[in-house]
Amino acid sequence: MISKEIQIPFYARVTILIFGISAFIMILYIAREIIVPLVFATLLAIVLHPVVNFFTRRKISRVFAIIITLLLTILVIVALGAFLVSQAIRFSETWPVLVDRFTGILNETITWISGYFDIKPQKIHEWILNTKSELISTSSAAIGRTLLTLGNGLVILFLIPVYIFMILFYHPLLIEFIRRLFREEHQGKVGEMISKTKSVIQRYLVGLAIEAVLVAIMNSAGLLILGIDYAILLGILGAFLNVIPYIGGIVAVALPMMIAIATKESAWYAVYVLAVYYFIQLIDNNFIVPKIVASKVKINALFSIIVVLAGNALWGIPGMFLSLPLLAIVKLICDNIEPLKPWGFLLGDTMPSLLSIEPILKKVKKKVT
Repeated sequence: MISKEIQIPFYARVTILIFGISAFIMILYIAREIIVPLVFATLLAIVLHPVVNFFTRRKISRVFAIIITLLLTILVIVALGAFLVSQAIRFSETWPVLVDRFTGILNETITWISGYFDIKPQKIHEWILNTKSELISTSSAAIGRTLLTLGNGLVILFLIPVYIFMILFYHPLLIEFIRRLFREEHQGKVGEMISKTKSVIQRYLVGLAIEAVLVAIMNSAGLLILGIDYAILLGILGAFLNVIPYIGGIVAVALPMMIAIATKESAWYAVYVLAVYYFIQLIDNNFIVPKIVASKVKINALFSIIVVLAGNALWGIPGMFLSLPLLAIVKLICDNIEPLKPWGFLLGDTMPSLLSIEPILKKVKKKVT
């Protein structure tokens, strides 16, 4: 009996692929409240796994090693959170003063605009009042959504440590399960890929943490030298926002500039803040990132921006933070599977030489002509 291979037409394969990708994205969106905590927990478990191994090598049982690791991690997070909350409370106490100063600056700006463009100040004030009422009405709904989000966030915060404990405890079982999904001759390659993936995630997230600490120190020091209020709070927030590529840096510098305008007599302080943050970005992009972060995960800027925006559209702010580590895992898988290697090359930042491309372009040009 002769077996014949079924040839699927190209258009049918493309249609199946599009429907498959669409269904996969829909599942990720619908089940985001389940998937996002699991992804966070998995990444954190991979980072904490060496710490658990450190304690187990000291003759501590695996369960107690995981509990100690989790307690130490929670203590660090709680200490940082308590510090930020104390700074935020101090900031909220002077919020009315900042609002009054902003109002004064706004009135001066209205007077200047009305004189320069020959517009009646009453019209500008009417527009501001209408905009203010619209903002208040939308803000009330936004506050309700924010409270709901915070409630869900608290539930997730309690779930993530449980997930981390389970993933660390069943780590050998999960690894063996992944290996057994493939044929015996491929299990060695699969084990190598799993080891590489764990190493990339560990080094990348540790690199991000080191970068955030260094940027927070530089931000806070620069703002303290300029005498900007709430320098440490703004410096730490700027470091967290800086983790989000390109977009976070813009928001990070806008906040201290607004505080400088509201609290300082001269608007030049906002320019000084911009100059300090620009200098810090130069140090970060040219020294810190190449040595600590980019050397771990080589993703080009184009796909970095695309996945960050896609992560925000799919999962919101958590998606922006998770997008690059997940893309790094995808690139690593593509680099180790022969048919997918071109995609891994496309995601990377290795720029081919123009000299190597020119002969190919000339051949194509000759064929066309």
